[in-house]
Amino acid sequence: MDLQCKFPKDFWWGAAASAPQTEGAADLDRKGKNIWDYWYENEPNRFFNNVGPSVTSNFYHTYKEDIQLMKALNFNSYRTSISWSRLIPGGKGTVNAKAANFYNNVINELIAKGIEPFINLYHFDMPLEMQAIGGWESKEVVKAYVNYARTCFQLFGDRVKRWTTFNEPIVPAEGGYLYNFHYPDIVDFKKAIQVAYNTMVASAKAIKEFRKLNIEGGKIGIVLSLSPTYPRSHNPADIKAASIADLMINRSFLDPSVKGCYPEELIKLLKEYNHLPDYNVDELEEIKNNTIDYLGVNYYQPRRAKAKACLPNLEAPFMPDYFFDNYEMPGRKMNPYRGWEIYEKGIYDIMINIKENYDNIESFVSENGMGVENEERFLKDDFIQDDYRIKFIKDHLRWLNKAIEEGCNAKGYHLWTFMDNWSWLNAYKNRYGLVSVDIETQKRTIKKSGYWYKELIKNNGF
Repeated sequence: MDLQCKFPKDFWWGAAASAPQTEGAADLDRKGKNIWDYWYENEPNRFFNNVGPSVTSNFYHTYKEDIQLMKALNFNSYRTSISWSRLIPGGKGTVNAKAANFYNNVINELIAKGIEPFINLYHFDMPLEMQAIGGWESKEVVKAYVNYARTCFQLFGDRVKRWTTFNEPIVPAEGGYLYNFHYPDIVDFKKAIQVAYNTMVASAKAIKEFRKLNIEGGKIGIVLSLSPTYPRSHNPADIKAASIADLMINRSFLDPSVKGCYPEELIKLLKEYNHLPDYNVDELEEIKNNTIDYLGVNYYQPRRAKAKACLPNLEAPFMPDYFFDNYEMPGRKMNPYRGWEIYEKGIYDIMINIKENYDNIESFVSENGMGVENEERFLKDDFIQDDYRIKFIKDHLRWLNKAIEEGCNAKGYHLWTFMDNWSWLNAYKNRYGLVSVDIETQKRTIKKSGYWYKELIKNNGF
């Protein structure tokens, strides 16, 4: 077969998901409450169609059938997370034996089906008791997280060789402390910076614990949402605005994770505005000495920035937007079903940046996907004809392939997501899966994109 895009041997093909978005069983088998359980109990109106975290794709009960479906689609890898509040109810103390048994069964089932488990430790689901003492603002929570991480390595590290400490650590900081879309729903830039910093300390400390165990063949990394930042124009003011946006959104996590230190420009900026986090020299040493082995890259859309059009309101909360405005480029390609820009070359630009500025560290696309509202409108002949998703994947893979041909050390591609799942405040508003899920009957149906993805993996290209 003459393929347009051929990928390297042993390329990681699969999908990504998370425990809180797929497992369901929110109050079964001694699982503790996390912040999403609590927020839904208290403000269900914040969630699309009032659908809360207990109504997910029920993976807790259907993992065997779902993993069999992954095998049928030729997956060779799959990323999911462990729920801290399920494994250790309350965030610290005794391991929940039923939870450990569940995760052991999932890991064993994946391996038995020839699917390598990539296990992430934290995907936005803070145990409620940990949030009550400050969440990621608290050094005590950092300590509890490190104990949780060590427990996971000890329980599952004999079989799981690919670990990540966090998925998109910027999101709890942005969503929970700046922009009102995660609990605890606070607007305070100083607290957001502390949360971001403490998360990086926690990641470094977890990596240190991982390395103490000398897991044979084991590697540990982090998953970052990276949005290449493009200035509106070549005007110096626009370039400066885009540079600050990049510092805050991308480099604030990328640099400490890969290089072991924060950008000097970021430190200078935060110091100038009296927004440096509480830190100590020992923590900075931990970050310096415990960098990642590999990097997961989540890419959905670019960020475009321009110089501020108006002076900030000095009486309003101090925010990152003090330094730049978001820019909507005329003529940009859009996902009309989700409202996000589609810019496939962004995935190439990210990989080239990693190659040129981050020692070409081993990386993979850990999330990329297309959300569609009311996707049932494309139902025909008993399954969803999502040609738009096939085109989306193809167009991104062409740019990823180009990056690899130019020497980028990209090892795989995981779609978000395998099957439609619950998505925080949006619940089931936007569907991303290769497999559709009827949340009333829990019936799984492969979409057209799923059949195409199966052939993509079989041919290692298209």
